[in-house]
Amino acid sequence: MGKTPENKQDKIIADASQQNWVDAYAPEFVQPYFKLSRFDRPIGTWLLLFPCWWAISLANPVGTYPDAGLFILFAIGALVMRGAGCTLNDIADRHFDGMVERTKKRPIPSGQVSVFQAFLWLGFQCLVGLAVLLQLNITAIIVGAASLILVAIYPFAKRFTYWPQLFLGLAFNYGALLGWVAVTGEFSLSAVLLYVAGISWTLGYDTIYAHQDKEDDVLIGVKSTALKFGSKTGDWLFGFYLFTLLGITLAGWFSDAYVLFYIGMAGAGTHLLWQLKYLDIDDGDRCLMLFKSNKTFGAIVLFAIVAGKFNMLA
Repeated sequence: MGKTPENKQDKIIADASQQNWVDAYAPEFVQPYFKLSRFDRPIGTWLLLFPCWWAISLANPVGTYPDAGLFILFAIGALVMRGAGCTLNDIADRHFDGMVERTKKRPIPSGQVSVFQAFLWLGFQCLVGLAVLLQLNITAIIVGAASLILVAIYPFAKRFTYWPQLFLGLAFNYGALLGWVAVTGEFSLSAVLLYVAGISWTLGYDTIYAHQDKEDDVLIGVKSTALKFGSKTGDWLFGFYLFTLLGITLAGWFSDAYVLFYIGMAGAGTHLLWQLKYLDIDDGDRCLMLFKSNKTFGAIVLFAIVAGKFNMLA
């Protein structure tokens, strides 16, 4: 399977936890494949999953809890399709990753996995994703299949635009549409609002993430919103996050959410303000920490939506 790193420390990828479960517990022969899928860095799965769960919860009738079965199906789907997207991304970026400090230990540039093996792993994950999708209604199946176009475009976006984070947002928040359709069988204004708000959220958090690589990106000639915004990043993030809060709040309004939803959204807004307050675009560790903290934002919004289905004041 090609060369392997000399010791355990050499295998840990830069933005993964030193105690991540893949390096600590997974059998050695599957570790490179799990790393292709970013199983050692689960934050991306959470960021993909939360818009799905938001939509499933908001689409439910007032006074009811979301369907646990759909929650589980979408969790499996988010895990494997995020993994498939990351695998495709690593195949596309294999010539760039070896030149970037943060990514040079990824399985393909480090020689742990061949391109052919990566394609086989990609195919396996897509088959699992298809199996999950086929459990949904026919409209959801059609909507879900269409998302593959966005998944395929994103890895190449940074070659032709300074807005690859927009393409990531289009792909990563598609679950807001799919989750809604899985519950109701049709689209609604609330679903579209959630989708657009999620795209804006992604533009914010992934711009923060991109500031870790901006020097390397300049050297190898790829683009990002971090490079485009530069020192004005904070102003752009304020706008993105404000639009995110407005979109989610309006989605709740049009879905007849009760007062606890708005209280929860105030908490979510406070978290985003905290991110802006502590942002330092020249501190890579700070950027990674703030990026990962968006799991907390996603959880707060989910709690707000679920709680907002019940009128506690009645």
